[in-house]
Amino acid sequence: MALSAWWLGSPVRRMFPSPSDSLVAPSMTGYSDRINHAFAFAAKHHDQQVRKGTRLPYLTHPANVAVILTRYGCSEDTVVAGILHDVVADCVREGWTRASLEERIGAKFGLGMLEMLLSVLERRTDDDGVELSTDDRKDDLLARLALAGDDARWVCAADKLHHANSILSDLRRTSYPETVWGRFTAGREGTVRLYTRVSDRLRAIGFTAPIVDELAQAAAELGRF
Repeated sequence: MALSAWWLGSPVRRMFPSPSDSLVAPSMTGYSDRINHAFAFAAKHHDQQVRKGTRLPYLTHPANVAVILTRYGCSEDTVVAGILHDVVADCVREGWTRASLEERIGAKFGLGMLEMLLSVLERRTDDDGVELSTDDRKDDLLARLALAGDDARWVCAADKLHHANSILSDLRRTSYPETVWGRFTAGREGTVRLYTRVSDRLRAIGFTAPIVDELAQAAAELGRF
């Protein structure tokens, strides 16, 4: 029997499945011209940025978000949104107008893509134009998750999951956890609370994809440090 044929039916494979075994959409390869375009666009935007408290290029974050979404078998649109989410977030933080966002993002990737991302990003002002505090922005985001589509919720969950797991990896490598928590304005308590609140909120609005359980588990582990 050929080795490949043995492996496909092997009990060892069932004990240690490959990442591709978990894909619910086998046609999603994780590669396309559109995904390439999104990565090139994000790479140019994040060119001089690094991950907070590290020397890692910031692009490693949207790349990992894309990997998480592909692992769960999400659509190409969702993966592209995962790659672009912090490009749009940066533009919103910098006060870009709606017209500018449509010209920069909408014209290249579609207005539907822009709407998807805006629905799950923190915004600076509410519907009446009132400036939101840091805490209010998070409360506002959690409230707006109820109106977001499932694709947007996947992006939100994958974004928070990679952030949480990155912090966990750094905490496991150090004897001084305070140096990791010190990177974040919200500190340990606020950071753990945010990821817990996001997973709780997603469940509460009926988004029960398995990524929510993974996020909740990561938040619980963070709480042990």
